[in-house]
Amino acid sequence: MKKDNWILKAFLMTFFIALIFSASSNTLISKYNNSILLISICILFILIGIIFDIIGTSVLTGNEATFHAKSAKKIKGSKEGVYLIKNGSRISSICNDVIGDICGIVSGSIGAMLAINISISLNISVVLTTLIISSIISSLTVGGKAIGKKYAIKNSDSIIFIVAKILNKFKKM
Repeated sequence: MKKDNWILKAFLMTFFIALIFSASSNTLISKYNNSILLISICILFILIGIIFDIIGTSVLTGNEATFHAKSAKKIKGSKEGVYLIKNGSRISSICNDVIGDICGIVSGSIGAMLAINISISLNISVVLTTLIISSIISSLTVGGKAIGKKYAIKNSDSIIFIVAKILNKFKKM
């Protein structure tokens, strides 16, 4: 029986992706600490989470036959599309859970820094500011992912093909 190290791989992948995301955002924030930058970085992480959630949902609902047909016509990216769909549960787990959760945590951390920044600059309650900002971040994340899931289900093959073409380009590098 083949040993599956998925839990260890997921743990390590999460650790290193979180390390990269956190380090890069913290470097920018510490160098240019202002509210506009914090808002921009927070929105960027929310969007990354939504995009990867769309990809994760697409690979679960995509049609493998579409990519076999493209593969028979030797269309670039079709083999990667088949791979994505065949490994849909693992790809979805990486996209939705690993990257999506990391983006949620990082955007929440940035939101906390933003709340402190705004509270100090406007001389208002940190608690109230934190409640409002965390509510905005949560609603943008959840609402964006809900809209994204609906879009992903309707356009799964197109989304998978875009990702597959990108993977194909990286494969050739």
